[in-house]
Amino acid sequence: CVISGRSDSTINRGGVRMGTSEIYSAVEGVEEVADSLVVDIPKPGGDSFMPLFVVLEEGVELDDDLKKKIKGSIKERTSPRHVPNEIFAVLEVPKTLNGKKLEVPVKKILSGTPPDKAASRDSLSNPESLDRFVELAERT
Repeated sequence: CVISGRSDSTINRGGVRMGTSEIYSAVEGVEEVADSLVVDIPKPGGDSFMPLFVVLEEGVELDDDLKKKIKGSIKERTSPRHVPNEIFAVLEVPKTLNGKKLEVPVKKILSGTPPDKAASRDSLSNPESLDRFVELAERT
């Protein structure tokens, strides 16, 4: 199996490597989810924390049933190792002017890198979307 793409945005859980596109396909196949972003943050000792951020369709709330549905889709379509540790609702996924999801900058922000060093807001189509990730990083 060959995974192409950036190694810093590849998910590696328990030695099983996977590109984020497979996870996005599983998550965004859930009808209540409009968009998503996943990162894998290494922790000391070789473990990692993998949060999943979802943009929900209008009028949908992220409750326990929806979290189970999302996790079930990931488990079924990828592997049990790629089920996220936590799922958070966000209003928008940060994207470049070309529409690419900002996986690496979000990972850096959640790992403690100052936001201005992780991403240039001028290069984003929706710079205000980073604010939620900065808030989450400050709480942890």
